Amino acid sequence: MGRGDLSDEEWALLEQHLPKNVGRGGRWKSHRRVINGILFRQRTGLPWRDLPARFGKWKTCHDLHRRWSADGTWEKILRAVQADADAEGRIGWSMVSVDSTSCRAHQHSAGARRRNPSIRGRRGRPAHHRPDEALGRSRGGLTRKIHLACEGGRRPLALLITPGQWGDAPQLIPVLDRIRVPRRGGGHPRTRPDHLGGDKAYSSRRNRRYLRRRQIKHTIPEPKGQRANRQRRGTRGGRPAGFDKTIYKRRNEVERTINQLKSFRAVATRYDKRAYIFHGTVTVAAIWLWLRP
Repeated sequence: MGRGDLSDEEWALLEQHLPKNVGRGGRWKSHRRVINGILFRQRTGLPWRDLPARFGKWKTCHDLHRRWSADGTWEKILRAVQADADAEGRIGWSMVSVDSTSCRAHQHSAGARRRNPSIRGRRGRPAHHRPDEALGRSRGGLTRKIHLACEGGRRPLALLITPGQWGDAPQLIPVLDRIRVPRRGGGHPRTRPDHLGGDKAYSSRRNRRYLRRRQIKHTIPEPKGQRANRQRRGTRGGRPAGFDKTIYKRRNEVERTINQLKSFRAVATRYDKRAYIFHGTVTVAAIWLWLRP
């Protein structure tokens, strides 16, 4: 086992949720070497063609990652691992934090073909395909944003990839709608945290109305401009938003989660041309965080 490869304990947690090898190409019955090669590439950020020979053919690793990113297999594995953690009581639902991070995109991530990508042997577009490929322009060059919600144990519950110039407040509802942790005993998946924390970028009347409708307690500071506008309107401006400084201190959990995700160089700097492949790259990093003790 090389440095950074999955340990026996981590592989035992992951193997039970992997798709079975059937049909052609099933000579090897274990995905372990290929997945270790994918993790090595995501961790180091090197080109696929430069993968060490101990992981087998680079194209096998690349094609598996691309295929599982397109058909949503990585997301299914992530939800299965989350369901295991929830059944063991390892998810901190008492406080879920939301935030975003901007990351640079390498010049090789631009220039994708204008025609829509397809999944080999299947109809329809890949999961999480975006016509804009989630690439945004700024003074510094190409950028993109990762929006995420994390639980108290500093592990991601939901992810969303957007262009770098997109704001945070409009993405709060889409991120929360992606939280779906299945229950091992059956029933509806859990989608609602006990408490939500976020910085002032998520403060808007639309977001607070959405959280009240879903009966989610929240701690989001109110910017000075919104507070002044509410006071100027008098009784029509509504009541002031509640704020608990003690609970707000736990917002560092999502910052630490982002730091752990960006320890993967392929996440900190985007090299993938297609948005759905990069979404799979971030999902692989999230799965690795859930497998860690």
